[in-house]
Amino acid sequence: MAAFSSMHCPPPYSSSINGGKNRSFIFSASPRFSVPAKAKVFVQSPGNSHQNAVLMQDGAVAAKVSPVEKETPIEKLKGDLLSVTSSKEWDEETGFDINENESTVSIMVVGASGDLAKKKIFPALFALYYEGCLPKHFTIYGYARSKMTDAELRNMVSKTLTCRIDKRENCGEKMDEFLKRCFYHSGQYDSEENFAQLDKKLKEHEGGRVSNRLFYLSIPPNIFINAVKCASMSASSGNGWTRVIVEKPFGRDSESSAALTKALKQYLNEDQIFRIDHYLGKELVENLSVLRFSNLIFEPLWSRQFIRNVQLIFSEDFGTEGRGGYFDHYGIIRDIMQNHLLQILALFAMETPVSLDAEDIRNEKVKVLRSMRPLQLEDVVIGQYKSHTKGGVTYPAYTDDKTVPKDSLTPTFAAAALFIDNARWDGVPFLMKAGKALHNKRAEIRVQFRHVPGNLYNRKFGTDLDQATNELVIRVQPDEAIYLKINNKVPGLGMRLDRSNLNLHYAARYSKEIPDAYERLLLDAIEGERRLFIRSDELDAAWSLFTPVLAELEEKKIIPEYYPYGSRGPVGAHYLAARYNVRWGDLGVEQSA
Repeated sequence: MAAFSSMHCPPPYSSSINGGKNRSFIFSASPRFSVPAKAKVFVQSPGNSHQNAVLMQDGAVAAKVSPVEKETPIEKLKGDLLSVTSSKEWDEETGFDINENESTVSIMVVGASGDLAKKKIFPALFALYYEGCLPKHFTIYGYARSKMTDAELRNMVSKTLTCRIDKRENCGEKMDEFLKRCFYHSGQYDSEENFAQLDKKLKEHEGGRVSNRLFYLSIPPNIFINAVKCASMSASSGNGWTRVIVEKPFGRDSESSAALTKALKQYLNEDQIFRIDHYLGKELVENLSVLRFSNLIFEPLWSRQFIRNVQLIFSEDFGTEGRGGYFDHYGIIRDIMQNHLLQILALFAMETPVSLDAEDIRNEKVKVLRSMRPLQLEDVVIGQYKSHTKGGVTYPAYTDDKTVPKDSLTPTFAAAALFIDNARWDGVPFLMKAGKALHNKRAEIRVQFRHVPGNLYNRKFGTDLDQATNELVIRVQPDEAIYLKINNKVPGLGMRLDRSNLNLHYAARYSKEIPDAYERLLLDAIEGERRLFIRSDELDAAWSLFTPVLAELEEKKIIPEYYPYGSRGPVGAHYLAARYNVRWGDLGVEQSA
């Protein structure tokens, strides 16, 4: 079965002098207006010696020579050759700089010395470069408070770069070329002077071209606004677009989130802000809408008539381990459920959008979030992992972390039941479960369908009808897969039924390595594609669901249920599911999946 299309990058972002494919418009931070990228207005003086000039693709300028009577072919060729003027001569005579019609992208990694930059952002940028997805003219600048030279940055970055397993041609050569485009500038995050110095260096690299600038804020949220203010005032593009990628958390409740958004909009327009949730860049999350909207067998079943419950499960087999101080301020609900899992839920449950345009998709997601019932305390279970010894190895409790207060009540596990009060999903429980220090590492969506009414084979399944329920599982990570659980007859003379999987296992089906989520999201930000980024009203709707219950948990000082490190989590999660006649789908071990 042939693939619909191989993984490829869009046409190069950088346009040639004839325009290329630059989404037809250049979006400028200041002033606020749009100019077609291909348009260039010439005001010619009567004395211009190039009144009939034609701009050639290679940058030279050829004059239209009037025909000469009885001109021989040799004479005509000689005249044409003499009429070609170099681009440099043309610049000098007309004041027109050909570079002005070319664009360049400068990518600033703010917080370049941090773990996220080293482990994710720089490797993702290199992968895009290796695949030929970055424009012809691009520059990468690391910016942080640490004192570092360009050579030291390149040495640091080089240790984290790898090439695709299935594409290692010229890997070392590509790395060297990429590192030559990487530079470093040391400065304070709240210093307009330091950002002005960065701006000067950027202009040297941009060389008079249309400058497009992308700032990736890989820094703590308490210094977002200072960095955005300084970048906007002192280092934004004067003739191209300026965009800012903001990492979560986007506040810790409705009030702080709204304050952050308001502060950002003092210096940026909404279409310049790219709120990144890397889970939306996961391959299987991307495939969710394709699976539903391009396969006739699924869309008619995607409703309360056929679906009994939906489960969104996230588990990690390790604890906070070094992030205790950060994590204790937010907890598992803010860290995972309010963003990653809720975003997946919105994509899963939304109505068919008018088009694949970013705004159409985000409009439908917002409708889902606004239709959701406010989360109640009785529909939430929280837990915290405790110390546990297994196989002679003692695993620490959450509060054993030196950066965590000994009396901390911050949950490292949470389960919740959510409901969407609309015609499609009325009464269907959406169960979320997220936790650290559990028995495995997994992120998946499980769709459990209703029992077959009047099933002729009920007796063959015994009393546990859940074993006969069809289930669609979308495993986001690790070992990506989509499989559908069906009932079938075991070969033989008897009538014995078995449960099997129709399995699309990505590693077996596709030889190509799956790109990291950050690669897709960075490329989308460069291209101006906002479909996988979070809009401000979407963020408001998400926080309005969780803020009341979070406040109640903290005000009442609800004590979390303790569970052993490496276990399946608190028992209370099973009672919560049972209340809605649901069994967690990840309890069994699926060998064939």
